[in-house]
Amino acid sequence: MKEEKTLDRREFTLAAAMAALSGVAITISACGGGGSPSSPTPTPTPAPTPTPPVGATDKTAVIGSNHGHAGTITAAQLTAGGTLSLDIRGDATHPHTVELTAADMTSVAANQRVSKESSTDSGHSHSVTFN
Repeated sequence: MKEEKTLDRREFTLAAAMAALSGVAITISACGGGGSPSSPTPTPTPAPTPTPPVGATDKTAVIGSNHGHAGTITAAQLTAGGTLSLDIRGDATHPHTVELTAADMTSVAANQRVSKESSTDSGHSHSVTFN
């Protein structure tokens, strides 16, 4: 019967270094393994851009005391829903924005009248109405 030899840390390190230099692979296994190779995680598919329903149209704002501002909510924005910060600069020399909530967007999409006050810029604001 062959006698089994145990190595101390120094002998093991020397044997491992020699094996590494000679191109031999050393495998150290522990109890309880049994793991299986992992499969790659699939890349999620991005959500498609909502397509406006048939008959959906852009909604153009009527802007009070206007001097070049313009604002349009696109059919795609209405379909997407959610909140919208709409830039109504148009041809004016200064900006204004109109903040629309998700409820405002739903109302505009349903052809209900929605009036909002724009941001105050250059010392004034505008009344902005859809539908």
